[in-house]
Amino acid sequence: MIRPSRTAAVVLRHLYLLRGSPARVLPLFAWVAIDIVLWGFITRWLNAVSASGLDFVPLLLGCVLLWDFFIRVMQGVTMAFFEDVWTRNFLNVFSTPLSNAEYVAGLVLSGVMTSAVGLAVMIALASGIFGLSFLAYGLPLVPFLLVLFLFGIALGIVGCAIVLRLGPAAEWLIWPIPAMLSPFAGVFYPVSTLPGWMQAVSRALPPSYVFEGARAIVAGRTAPAGPLLVGVGLALLDVLAAAWLFNRVHRRAVRTGLIARYSAESVT
Repeated sequence: MIRPSRTAAVVLRHLYLLRGSPARVLPLFAWVAIDIVLWGFITRWLNAVSASGLDFVPLLLGCVLLWDFFIRVMQGVTMAFFEDVWTRNFLNVFSTPLSNAEYVAGLVLSGVMTSAVGLAVMIALASGIFGLSFLAYGLPLVPFLLVLFLFGIALGIVGCAIVLRLGPAAEWLIWPIPAMLSPFAGVFYPVSTLPGWMQAVSRALPPSYVFEGARAIVAGRTAPAGPLLVGVGLALLDVLAAAWLFNRVHRRAVRTGLIARYSAESVT
């Protein structure tokens, strides 16, 4: 059973870290602001030079915003974990009565708070500067964000498990994950443009259902409920699988003594 006070202690530690270091606060909104401004002007330019009649602001900028939200959620979880990696704090954390579930829940809540800051900045810039109206998405915006939120949590937990198993040097394996997934997720183009084997991979990725639904809304159609439900179901399964993986990796690290040997040089 998860005790809220212990989970809150994990969250509080990260809040203290943020409060005491402006260098940790700035990345919460700086990179997303750069992305939104860059893609916002690209979409304006495409609207000016294109004769297709498409409005690229909701078509591209809206998808960039959704994808950045997913990245913020994933990195919010992993960054909270990496703080313990960089300070070699694992022995202190896991020598307490804190359970795996309470620790992971604290990481997730920390990721929720940091991603909420990024989402607020993205929405403010996209709507205030480039006129992107999120009312156009309607109620489907809720399951869109839910799918991306759950999948971001799942990948964040998987990233934590990888680093816990392979050591701090393995964090460089985590940063490219969103970029590696984006071609399969169909962020900027329909999944139907992909070759068959890539479409098969796309069907296993929850974000692909989000972006297909978003393009349907921009095209004036309603987002199909069936695929969105499939995306939600896949995302929930991914969260459960990620939690199982982290628990298994942690047990192995404790059993083999890897946590006691945990250092910046341990990569095997």
